[in-house]
Amino acid sequence: MQVILLERVESLGQMGDVVNVKPGYARNFLLPSQKALRATKENVLYFDGQKKALEADNLKRKIEAEKIAKKMDGLTIAIIRQASEAGSLYGSVTARDIAEGVVAKGFKVDRGQVRMDRNYKVLGLYPVKVYLHPEVVVNATINIARSVEEAKIQEEKGEALITKSEKEVAESEAAAIAASEAVDKAAAKKAAEEKDAEAEKA
Repeated sequence: MQVILLERVESLGQMGDVVNVKPGYARNFLLPSQKALRATKENVLYFDGQKKALEADNLKRKIEAEKIAKKMDGLTIAIIRQASEAGSLYGSVTARDIAEGVVAKGFKVDRGQVRMDRNYKVLGLYPVKVYLHPEVVVNATINIARSVEEAKIQEEKGEALITKSEKEVAESEAAAIAASEAVDKAAAKKAAEEKDAEAEKA
C-alpha cells in the first residue's frame, strides 16, 4: 500500500515522501496515529496544499521537544520490581512502565514514545530511547532494582548489585523465556499476515 508520510518516520522516510508499506502496518499504525495518509490523488493534492502549514507545525513541535530534551538529558528512572536471588524479574519491564517512570519525573510522554530494543528481565541499568519528536531523541537510563535503596546503590555504582555470574544465570533464564515468547509472537504475526492477505483478496 502506498502512503504519504505526514512526519518523519524512522526507517521509512521524511515528511512528504510517498512510500510502500504493508497494508497491516498502514491500517494498524500509520493511518490511525495520523503519521500518514493513503496516497490517493485527492490526498496528494491535499498534502501539497497543506505542506507549508504542516512543516511550520512540525518545526514548532521540534523546537519545543528540543527544549524538553535538554532538561531530560541523562535522566535515570528507577523501576522497582520483585526478582529472584539471581536477579531474574518476575515478569518484565514494559514501555508503559518506563513511560510512567518518566511522567513521575515531571515529563509528559506516553508508552508509544519509548523504544525498547529488547525485553528487560534482569536487575540492572539499561539505556533506553525516548522519542519526544520524530527528530528529537533522548537517551535515558532505566534502573531496575528490588528496592529504592538498591536503586540508589546501583545508580551510584553504575552497575547491578548482582554479581557477574548471577547476571549471566539471570540473563540465560530470561533469554530462554524470551525465545519462547518470540516463537509465540512469530506465530501470531504469521496468522495476522495471513488474515490481512485474505482480506486483501476479498
